[in-house]
Amino acid sequence: MNIQQLDYIIAVDKYRHFLKAADACCVTQATLSGMIKKLEEELGAVLFDRSRQPVVPTETGVKIIDQAKIALRELNRIKEIIEQESGQIKGEIKIGIIPSLAPYLLPLFIHRFTDTYQDVKLVINEMTTEKITEKLKNRDIDVGILALPVEDKDLVAETLFYEEFFHYGALNGNSGKKKKFIMPKDIDINRLLLLEEGHCLRDQVLNLCELRIKSPTDLRIEYQSGSIETLRQMADLNLGSTILPELSLLNLNEKQADKLSSFAAPSPVREIGLVRSSHFIKSNIIEALKESITASLPESILRKKNVCVLPNKQ
Repeated sequence: MNIQQLDYIIAVDKYRHFLKAADACCVTQATLSGMIKKLEEELGAVLFDRSRQPVVPTETGVKIIDQAKIALRELNRIKEIIEQESGQIKGEIKIGIIPSLAPYLLPLFIHRFTDTYQDVKLVINEMTTEKITEKLKNRDIDVGILALPVEDKDLVAETLFYEEFFHYGALNGNSGKKKKFIMPKDIDINRLLLLEEGHCLRDQVLNLCELRIKSPTDLRIEYQSGSIETLRQMADLNLGSTILPELSLLNLNEKQADKLSSFAAPSPVREIGLVRSSHFIKSNIIEALKESITASLPESILRKKNVCVLPNKQ
């Protein structure tokens, strides 16, 4: 058994096709198939059901492939330990980031990080909090950028900043006089536009408005979206109002900024942090990432005082 064979069975499991797996591994199909066959003979077990299309692992194959992933991750940790001990900041880091944060935070720090740390490759994917925590525990990603807290003893969290929430749009369905500071009770919950279920920002807004289920609405349209920008545009059409996080407001024009209302103190905020597995070794890269993010944030975010952190679960 060797590392190449483990790579090959993981590739076949991923692509469920021997030719595609071979192409991904930059070898011929004959080479890949032959190496897997030798491994099966050595183990005395069939790892893949070749009679089915797409190819699927056998029950034994599933267990062997899972163990192969663990073995390869642990082998890679040897190299990471050497890099960490030498103080090097290099290699690849896989990041999961929640969709309500990605379009606003990434453009702020991404150039600073890549220009400063040219030996680091960033692999970034948007995903929900639930998916981030799952992939962190499976070690499919290295770090998550999301709303805290994350209640899991196997994960380590560090706070980055507190992001304030603002009300956007008319409070009463018309363009009448707007309050500068509002209370949650001032919001017409029947006109409140929300992110769809599965987004932690939705739960934070519901907690802010002390609302579990929206009451019946007299609107001609009831709309839920996976995009903050879509919610903002719907509010611009006076089809309701919404709650927006602070970073999403950086590029508003003067007319749009006039639709904002702040909440009375203590200001409702979400706590944004970095989360990693307790087994993650590359603390040098984590510190570099943390520094790049905080150095790129507006001063108004870093000076937060007298705030109330909203829970990110209903």
